[in-house]
Amino acid sequence: MANTVSAKKMTRKIAKRTAINKSRRSRMRTFVRKVEEAIAAGNQTEAAAALRAAEPEMMRAAQKGIVHKNTASRKVSRLASRIKTLSA
Repeated sequence: MANTVSAKKMTRKIAKRTAINKSRRSRMRTFVRKVEEAIAAGNQTEAAAALRAAEPEMMRAAQKGIVHKNTASRKVSRLASRIKTLSA
């Protein structure tokens, strides 16, 4: 348990930041899930539209430090390639 005033303040700040990060991570995962569901349904146009909506969310999460930039890029790339294979 924090004893000093500054340590107590840092605890409050960390709790607030954690809540924000959790919200952003959840939002990103929701967008990714929509893409996954569209791919599973086999609907390429819907999946492509969902990816166009999800990509900025994933990159924003990377920019905010929720996930690493390369992780976000990798996920976008893999989703895009999966959508591309739907047409073939």
